Amino acid sequence: MPYSAPVADYQFLFDHVIGFERLRETEKFAEASADVTSAILQEAGKMANEVLAPLNRVGDEQPAKLENGVVRTSPGFAEGYRAIAEGGWIGMVADPEYGGLGLPFSFQNAVNEMIGGACLSLQLNPLMTQGQIEALEAHASDEIKALYLPKLISGEWCGTMNLTEPQAGSDVGALKTKAEPNGDGTYAITGQKIYISWADNDFTENVCHLVLARLPDGKPSTKGISLFMVPRNIPDAEGTPGVANSLKVVSLEHKMGLHGSPTAVMQYDGATGWLVGEPHGGMEAMFTMMNNARVGVGGQGIAVAEAAYQHALAYAQERKQGRAPEGDSILGHADVRRMLGQMKADVFAARAIAAACAFAIDMEHATGDEAWEARAGLLTPIAKAFGTDIGNEVAALGIQVHGGMGFIEETGAAQFARDVRVTTIYEGTNGIQSMDLVARKMMDGGEAAYALIDDMEAYAEGCKADFPELAEPVFTAAETLRETTEWLVQEDMNDRFAGAVPYLRLFARVLGGYYHLCAAAAAGADSTRARLARIYIQRLLPEHIGLAEHVRLGADDLYAMRDEDWAA
Repeated sequence: MPYSAPVADYQFLFDHVIGFERLRETEKFAEASADVTSAILQEAGKMANEVLAPLNRVGDEQPAKLENGVVRTSPGFAEGYRAIAEGGWIGMVADPEYGGLGLPFSFQNAVNEMIGGACLSLQLNPLMTQGQIEALEAHASDEIKALYLPKLISGEWCGTMNLTEPQAGSDVGALKTKAEPNGDGTYAITGQKIYISWADNDFTENVCHLVLARLPDGKPSTKGISLFMVPRNIPDAEGTPGVANSLKVVSLEHKMGLHGSPTAVMQYDGATGWLVGEPHGGMEAMFTMMNNARVGVGGQGIAVAEAAYQHALAYAQERKQGRAPEGDSILGHADVRRMLGQMKADVFAARAIAAACAFAIDMEHATGDEAWEARAGLLTPIAKAFGTDIGNEVAALGIQVHGGMGFIEETGAAQFARDVRVTTIYEGTNGIQSMDLVARKMMDGGEAAYALIDDMEAYAEGCKADFPELAEPVFTAAETLRETTEWLVQEDMNDRFAGAVPYLRLFARVLGGYYHLCAAAAAGADSTRARLARIYIQRLLPEHIGLAEHVRLGADDLYAMRDEDWAA
């Protein structure tokens, strides 16, 4: 079925919910006018709808293949990639000195969701490159910047991220890949990396791998890891890819979904690499790449949720079954409306959270204000985990709306569930995102969390006169979140970790209610936004009560289980 990019939703979020006018008042983003915003959203939406969406099923049914050491991509992917690259969508936020557009990250977040909703397998390629561009801008030498950034920004070359090894997954410090100095400023990289998205392709001139490896004097922990640029083909001084480097794609994984996106095992056999950043400072440099990539992965979850919702809605509008109280399709049945209502309401909530996170990142860059930095840090794990959880939940509901036909591959409903499943795992599992939220993000004693809760409560208080049935529950839920946070920051770390996942979900649920309230207030009481807000606030927001209770349980009951109990 056709995909329709959520252009109107992003326009509404920017104009009425996120407060985008504050960004336009800054010197850095003064040119991000309303006209520029509209033009970008419209053009990106058109490309997603017309060029990329037709490739989604093609990638699933005709996966990327490894032939004689070369990755052959799905039919049409080369043309789709060129549309993304030639449109300037890869380097939207990159430094204009190297050919980027210098636009707000908020725009990139919106455009990436549209591309992901159209064809997630292909979207993974520019997403990886965007992360690499950011890491190089922040940490690379001037020579590496001058050589690599223009090619990455233009899309002539693409980038990857090489962290994981067979024995080093979430525990990155266990990696064994070595980097030996060659004596000429380069290093010989030797080791194996797994789960490398878009490790190779047949449509870019070069593939640039950012590889974590350990120098001979590196400590046996994350503090002893360095980052290296290791290109597939070694470029000359003019940037022309030359001799093949000593690396290869060993194999492609046979995956549950994302068949159009080649995920490789990579082997480095003394491959030539260049140090990026300081020796032993690899994790800091890589986290620059990963942090915004986490927001991007949250957007992938939202993208699939949007596509799955549209797919299920179209089916429900056409499918006739039983006698419905309204209309002649299954859309007239109350339970189908319940599912579709939950899907649509959760998609908006997750999208608003991700958009607010991207906006906070922009405000941090534009103002240097530590408060915006703290808010961006707080929202990043929430945006990633909630966005991808909702992607999985909405995709599953989409299958349910289809009934038995949802289990039949030809309808396309199952592909959404298969493609989105990995998003809760890569770029840091959602459990790790939750642990980050209750640990690192609470090192300030909850100050950033309380500041956001203050904003939610103040806004809800101001809406009580006009929207009492919506504002009162949001205010109450925010108070519950405050009390739960006060409890959390006083507990030891393992008790926090035991309740980390429900705490993140609690925070997201309340934020979703807040943004739905903002939307309803902006659009008016008799509006689509207000009707959708009622579904979310009345039916989904009450989940916060049980989540708060779960958080406060601590870890004692989990550790009361004896070893023999698990198998009993």
